[in-house]
Amino acid sequence: MSGISKRIVACLLLLLLVACATPATKYDYSAYQQSKPRSILVLPPLNNSPDIQATYSFLSTVTKPLAEAGYYVFPVALVDQTFKENGMINPGEMHQAPLEKLREVFGADAVLYITVTSYGSSYQVVSSGVIVAAHAKLVDTRNGQVLWEGMASASDSEGRNNSGGLITLLVTAVVKQVVNNVSGDKQSHRIAHVASTRLLSVRPNGLLYGPRSPFYEKDVSK
Repeated sequence: MSGISKRIVACLLLLLLVACATPATKYDYSAYQQSKPRSILVLPPLNNSPDIQATYSFLSTVTKPLAEAGYYVFPVALVDQTFKENGMINPGEMHQAPLEKLREVFGADAVLYITVTSYGSSYQVVSSGVIVAAHAKLVDTRNGQVLWEGMASASDSEGRNNSGGLITLLVTAVVKQVVNNVSGDKQSHRIAHVASTRLLSVRPNGLLYGPRSPFYEKDVSK
């Protein structure tokens, strides 16, 4: 190996070591901790996926992880109906509602805005599965400050053993696609539960515990 090649390899190894040694960025919770939200108003999610079921399927999964984290969650069906009775029919219109009005009507400390980015079956040449992914943003209704942002995804392909050769992969992909087409709604909704739990549970760089939790104001970032 030439001297130049050795130096290139050494530089690459150094870059790899630096990348591996760099810790994950710690989320800045200062605004969140100062706000201390007690109640969360969840708006029906925006849907950027082609599946029309995504909004209300995902919405039905959010109450449990938020409540378990220690927050009061306004009943999502009642919130949706209130918007519709006031002329805001779709999530896009609901997401444009002024924060001061949301605080006046519902009395919420914070609003959770969710966007579903993927929902349902995905088929590639050698893989097939159900994927649900979403992004969320928690906003203080008093001042419009973003308290927290995060994203998460889940798939029924997680943990799958891909050994067995190309033919096996192709057959497996086709079979899974047929199964997902038959029971797609149930499977997508099941995966939505997993994705929302990952998104809205207390974890490093995730939500903090709310005041109804015995772990309130505990540091979960370590």
